[in-house]
Amino acid sequence: MRALASLVTAYALLTGCAQAADRVAPDRAARPSGTWSPHDARASGTSAHDARPAKDPTTPAQPYRRWGLTAPLPAPPAPPARRPVPRAGGPLPVVDRVPTRDQVVFLTYDDGAEKDPRFVDMVRELRLPVSMFLTDSVVGPGYGHFARLRSVGASIQNHTLDHAALRGLPYAGQRAEICGQQNKLRARFGIRPRLFRPPYGTYDATTLRAAADCGVTAVVLWRAAMEGDGELTYAKGPGRLRPGDIVSVPSGEPAGLSLRERTTRLLREIQGRGLTVGRLEDYL
Repeated sequence: MRALASLVTAYALLTGCAQAADRVAPDRAARPSGTWSPHDARASGTSAHDARPAKDPTTPAQPYRRWGLTAPLPAPPAPPARRPVPRAGGPLPVVDRVPTRDQVVFLTYDDGAEKDPRFVDMVRELRLPVSMFLTDSVVGPGYGHFARLRSVGASIQNHTLDHAALRGLPYAGQRAEICGQQNKLRARFGIRPRLFRPPYGTYDATTLRAAADCGVTAVVLWRAAMEGDGELTYAKGPGRLRPGDIVSVPSGEPAGLSLRERTTRLLREIQGRGLTVGRLEDYL
């Protein structure tokens, strides 16, 4: 009898402990493992406000606002099934705009003097399909910056070794400038660019022959340019952006607006015209 009484007493004690545990932490049993509740804050001695997981301040809910825009950029249309500008065959095409009905313009950046890490963030967060035309003597030791840009979607293209005006130079000199940069970019990035922009936009028949011999399939000029002071100028045609326009953004003067600031102004103009940004390489 004494042994039976001891067993009954032990059972009662165990039952009471289990019920007490359920009353103390009912929410732990009811919620999935790894989720947060106010009980966790009380147990750790912090307030519920302090203990709640914080939002990551580096990833805003509306990243376009961070870059000075009032609305997100519309997504570009799907790439055309056939490129409106031929890639090869006959003389190289020389283009300052693309014949397309798509409501897109194309952003191209020259030289490679500015290496602002925040511009990389801007391209990544806004998903800008930009084309970087690089000059080796201007980029100098800064190719790592453009590797980061390439990793977030920018394309790398050819703008010669030394930014020399090519028109009138002999074939050997022009070929050295163009093929030399092709080789540099292949060594740096494992690519041989298809697109080439002659410095200052000047070229001749020898330029086209040398570029073709270096593996280039199109020479890219521009119809509009965003200058260092933020003014949008036009090489020809009406003074407004139109679908298919290629826009050049050269490296700015030290006292001018930064690449980010000029890009923001340009994007506002693009939005105001009901356009968006397309990938140039999809059309050439």
